Amino acid sequence: MSEHGHSQQEIAKRIGAPPGRGVLRDAVYGAIDGAVTTFAIVAGVAGAGLSPFIIIALGIANVLADGFSMAAANYSGTKAELDNMRRIRKIEELHIQNYPEGERLEVREILAKKGLRGDVLNQATDAITKDRESWIDLMMEGEYGLSGVDPHPVKSAVTTFLAFLAAGIVPLFPFILGLGNAFSVSAALTMMTFFAIGALKSVWSLSPWWQSAGETVVIGGMAAAIAFFVGTLFHA
Repeated sequence: MSEHGHSQQEIAKRIGAPPGRGVLRDAVYGAIDGAVTTFAIVAGVAGAGLSPFIIIALGIANVLADGFSMAAANYSGTKAELDNMRRIRKIEELHIQNYPEGERLEVREILAKKGLRGDVLNQATDAITKDRESWIDLMMEGEYGLSGVDPHPVKSAVTTFLAFLAAGIVPLFPFILGLGNAFSVSAALTMMTFFAIGALKSVWSLSPWWQSAGETVVIGGMAAAIAFFVGTLFHA
């Protein structure tokens, strides 16, 4: 678990520019899906007994097309989230302009829920409602449960695509190199990729690394097993 400093300078820098949710979710999501979908294609085509050339062609097509599709979908979803936050912020601006006393009561209620009482509650309410931006920020968090940090659609999309590309190409390496036991090596490399992704994401989790890694291996392995089984049904 990472720690942060508590000097006055460190606190001011951290509170003044909060990082938001970051791109961890996008990276993990893209990497796992990249490895799963590409190896699912490898397993399915190999199970059907088709040539390595077809595996490479379909695998590369998946890495590029599905990776772009995921990135585009993540961009659209994150952009929709951002647009909704801006819409709600505009609503609060209008409410403060048209119903200031009602909005002031809402601020007071939010602060009371945080434990403020008496004169402290009155003073805090006065201080916050004197600044329009602080007022709206508090309403966004207290009334709607939304972060004060805007999401970044482009950053999320690029992270998803790069993670998908990096993990998705791994199952294809043995076939690109023309190894004799390409499928077995591909399966081993893919499981190692799942394990590495799971172990790495445990850095930002309270779960032990082996539990996170094992969970990711199980999820990816199940997807690959299903694809391979379906492929064997069409074996010539």
